[in-house]
Amino acid sequence: MDNSELAELLNRVADAYELQGVEWKPAAYRKAANSVQNLEQDLLEIYRFHGIKGLIELPGIGKAIAEHIIELLETGHSKKIDSLLKKVSQSHSEIMQLEGVGPKKAYKLIEELQLSSIAELKAAAQQGKIRVLKGFGEKTESNILRAIEMHLQGKKRRPFAEMLKESQSIIDYLKQHAVPQKIDYAGSLRRRKDTVGDIDILVCTAQPEELMKTFTSMPRVDHVLAHGSTKSSVVLNNGVQVDLRAVPEQSYAAALLYFTGSKEHNIRIRALANRKGYLLSEYGLFTLTDKKPIACNSEKSIYKQLGLHYIPPELREVRGKFEATTIASLPVLVEQADLKGDLHTHTTFSDGNSSLQAMVQRAQDMGYSYIAITDHSISARIANGLSLDRLKAQWEEIDNIAAKFKIRILKGAEVDILKDGKLDYPDEILEQLHVVIGAIHSSFKMPASELIHRLTRALLHPCLDILAHPSCRLIGRRGPLQIDYKQVFKVAASNNKILEINSQPSRMDLHDTHILQARDSGVKFCINTDGHGTDEFAFMGYGIGLARRAWLTKNDVINTLPLSKLRRYLPRIPQ
Repeated sequence: MDNSELAELLNRVADAYELQGVEWKPAAYRKAANSVQNLEQDLLEIYRFHGIKGLIELPGIGKAIAEHIIELLETGHSKKIDSLLKKVSQSHSEIMQLEGVGPKKAYKLIEELQLSSIAELKAAAQQGKIRVLKGFGEKTESNILRAIEMHLQGKKRRPFAEMLKESQSIIDYLKQHAVPQKIDYAGSLRRRKDTVGDIDILVCTAQPEELMKTFTSMPRVDHVLAHGSTKSSVVLNNGVQVDLRAVPEQSYAAALLYFTGSKEHNIRIRALANRKGYLLSEYGLFTLTDKKPIACNSEKSIYKQLGLHYIPPELREVRGKFEATTIASLPVLVEQADLKGDLHTHTTFSDGNSSLQAMVQRAQDMGYSYIAITDHSISARIANGLSLDRLKAQWEEIDNIAAKFKIRILKGAEVDILKDGKLDYPDEILEQLHVVIGAIHSSFKMPASELIHRLTRALLHPCLDILAHPSCRLIGRRGPLQIDYKQVFKVAASNNKILEINSQPSRMDLHDTHILQARDSGVKFCINTDGHGTDEFAFMGYGIGLARRAWLTKNDVINTLPLSKLRRYLPRIPQ
């Protein structure tokens, strides 16, 4: 049982407890699931080398959950978990996770309509059976139908982070068992799109048939769609389709360019090749007249041969900018190494998995110059939001440990933007915070005009510095706010407010098209992890990918600045 399977099982246990109305266990199991899902090392490996102690040392995993995990690792089953899951099927979990449903409504729908699948729930909604249930109504029925469509769409395209981890696992397996000469993932995954439909892997090998056999017989393959000597396709046991192509070494660079895409980019670059007297295909670059091959051992050499600057995969979307790349240097895109700190992190003071000191230590170990501790404000009860007394206790702890670290610790808060646009802490508190991040965490379905008023009022507040996860989307579960984003971006720009690019795998918010719009409006950004544990600092790369897809340079991102220059945007940071 690998990390992903374990995490899915722990989440289902949380669902089962929620359906039973148990108050604290769902959160405990979700924390454990999140910890397991984000581990870079295989959990079984940790257990083999360090035993139960190694598991308990992981964020969010206590002794009781560790014991259940050990049963699962050793036997594939756990008596307690098996017993719980008899009461809630995978379909029941999916119903409960639909936007706007939750455990209480899910339980009522399942019991009263005798549901066993999402498909049956959809049929019931289409037949008007939900609106007649007490406490539901026609509007709720309509919302459930929309949530089902979003859920089904989310199953077709999965979050980038999930698919990246899946592809790297497959590549590692093939390197270990088949030893390819070259291997890369391609497609929309390589272009770092926020959601990915399936996985494309390209390989160069002296023994393609043996490699294809290894690929199609991997332990997690559910069924084989095609098995050939140069191309095979499989579906994994989680429903993800993976296509593997083997090409000769002389074609590898052209094939990687072709299978990375996008389709529109390939059309443009092939047309350009033709105008310059070449033929470009997945097989290589050739002269147009006599079809002689042009030796190109990398994508860079192909672009150079065509008179182009190298176009990073993230920019290979046609957005009216392709021609610019033929006549001028591309911008130097922001890189993770440019970042000097993370301005949105959580600790065990609210809903984090790691202590304040552990988060600071990890940030310092990563070479950051500063970190903002931004636990939730008081209204975020589900996230253990901080009362004024607890917030001040956190300030005191920061003061007490500050001398132990070279990194600068900034006192911050993720402050709820309430329905009327007010911020969740009084002004006298906000004025003492070095960083105030405003965020919407509820009432997402307000009319668009009211949402715009809500956001505008918050952005006009003199103490609000950063607007967190601005569209409020959760990939596959909740769509973005249905508003005119240009209005929000205009207000942010005119009031010198920063928009966050949130790196959480489930959020990836803002979307790259919105980032482009906001940048053109004059907005500056910060790329944050919204990290809830030391392991989540690794999420920063996901936000970097979004920023690069939107053509951002380090000059567009404020947390590439040293602390002395960061004060221009966060003026309450003391000297």
